[in-house]
Amino acid sequence: MMNNVFRIAVLVFGLTLFMSTSSFGQSENRDERKEPPTFKELLEKMDTNEDGKLSKEEVKGPLKDDFAKVDADEDGFITEEELKKAPKPKGRKRD
Repeated sequence: MMNNVFRIAVLVFGLTLFMSTSSFGQSENRDERKEPPTFKELLEKMDTNEDGKLSKEEVKGPLKDDFAKVDADEDGFITEEELKKAPKPKGRKRD
């Protein structure tokens, strides 16, 4: 009798532990993902000479790394139209 009570207690404890750890997975709410900044937001943060365009010297981060891909007319500046038509960055690869 005592052996059965012990087995049930261990089973309940194990199931409780399993259920509590499985709830820490990835969020199902996709709205939590951050949207990319708009051109206006990029201008406010990076357009130091306030000419309405972004030069390679002004941009930072991934945009600087992909500057040549975004600057379609190769004039040395990124305009709002070029940013809209730019190829979307690929997601990170999962291991």
